[in-house]
Amino acid sequence: MREPVPASSAWRRALLVLVPVALAGTTHAASLVPYELAEDAIPRPLTARPGDPQRGRAIALDRSKGNCVTCHELPLRADFQGNLGPPLAGVGDRYSAGQLRLRLVDGKRINPESNMPSYYKVEGLRDVRREFAGKPILEAQEVEDVLAFLMTLK
Repeated sequence: MREPVPASSAWRRALLVLVPVALAGTTHAASLVPYELAEDAIPRPLTARPGDPQRGRAIALDRSKGNCVTCHELPLRADFQGNLGPPLAGVGDRYSAGQLRLRLVDGKRINPESNMPSYYKVEGLRDVRREFAGKPILEAQEVEDVLAFLMTLK
């Protein structure tokens, strides 16, 4: 089921294009690349190099990086799988690549009450672990790699 972006947040969607550009001048956010939001998606990749699903799978299972299995059940063997978030089996059929990219970059834009971290955001966050303060959890290529993995889950 698609989760719509509330219409009242239209002005926020417009700002998304400007925020990464403005942040690029700061020392902590220099590694963020600008991206455009279109409706409920980030349609264009964050990197020129395509995502690698094998690297993405490794990141999704890595407890110090993506750590997807803490909250989501994935269609693979893992020592632990959570049930706080929706199961990820079939997620590549339910959402477009752009919709999944937005959920990885800043899932709170879709659902402000979500417990899912914003993996490619540095400003406006609460309760950030000290080692992640001022930098994204995932680099742009890692976002694309996880996305490539998620798109294989059909």
